[in-house]
Amino acid sequence: MRRSVVAAEQVRARLVEVGERIAAAAHGAGRDPNDVEVVLATKYVPAEHMHVLLEAGVRLVGENRAQDLLAKYALYGDRFTWDFIGHLQSRKTKQVLPLVRLIHSVGSLSVVQELQRRAENKVNVLLEINVAAEGSKSGVLPEEVDRFLETASAYTKVQFAGLMCMPPLTRQAGGAAPYFAQTRALAARLSAAWDGRYTFAELSMGTSADYEIAVREGATKVRVGGAVLF
Repeated sequence: MRRSVVAAEQVRARLVEVGERIAAAAHGAGRDPNDVEVVLATKYVPAEHMHVLLEAGVRLVGENRAQDLLAKYALYGDRFTWDFIGHLQSRKTKQVLPLVRLIHSVGSLSVVQELQRRAENKVNVLLEINVAAEGSKSGVLPEEVDRFLETASAYTKVQFAGLMCMPPLTRQAGGAAPYFAQTRALAARLSAAWDGRYTFAELSMGTSADYEIAVREGATKVRVGGAVLF
């Protein structure tokens, strides 16, 4: 479903508000707000409306679908920095890899294998964790991460720089916090276990509904869309 984006001045104002909320959440957790990056999620933004984001000063965006990324990149190219934040199929890896700064959502060995085959140099990615073991979501189950990494480590071009998670939808205030905390703890354990091979320093957690909670729980990247754009 495509939606009309608000005016550029409104996008700017809302980004300021998001930044202020991030700063408050970070300070409350004893963190530096500068350690948190906003990836503007543009899944529902039509390609012909992306110019509004340029006018608003936005440069870093995240796309969910390979076909949308290709269409928008064809129009705007390197005027944006592109991240890929949606489910990535191995057959789409060839198209996505050359265009993006970071893939947040590597959650299968088939994608790891395809990245190894297609990448010219080492490529940093995030490992997607299915933190609540939801059948409707992709990603590696927490209890299977170690076995996954043992196999994936053979593909030396693929460098895991952190974790990405999407907690279950909940109407309960703060309901996402335990899932973010679990992801943070998992990243800390993996950083120690894989020291010298992978860092797991980045945590892509939180959307428009819960980014402040995510920041309090250690997110370094928040994927915000509706709170800014519509």
